[in-house]
Amino acid sequence: MMTIINTNNAPAPIGPYSQATAAGNFVFVSGQIPLNPVTGELVTTGITDEAVMVMENIKAILTEAGIGFGNIVKTSIFLTDMGNFGQVNEVYGKYFTANFPARETVQVSALPKGVNVEISVIAVK
Repeated sequence: MMTIINTNNAPAPIGPYSQATAAGNFVFVSGQIPLNPVTGELVTTGITDEAVMVMENIKAILTEAGIGFGNIVKTSIFLTDMGNFGQVNEVYGKYFTANFPARETVQVSALPKGVNVEISVIAVK
């Protein structure tokens, strides 16, 4: 059985998908981009600010699911420029305290709405 997870504290999906789904003990959070859920505007003030917005969007969805960053078992980070890896990694690291999840980071040619970073996660309840 699958449960749809949506919150007004994260951006509404920009296509035919849910912010997250839960199946069994797993929560699958769709890729989040630096879209401010309050203003509906993209954060474009630099890669650090963009990464913070992405992580805050993930946090809001995890909170709606009743879990937090400590429940994440896998992350996928997509960057349009691997030169931004250090700054994104620094922001990302501030959201975890121990038992870091498995992760991959890949450079892609483009992301939705022309953003520079997108992150998706898989968590366990």
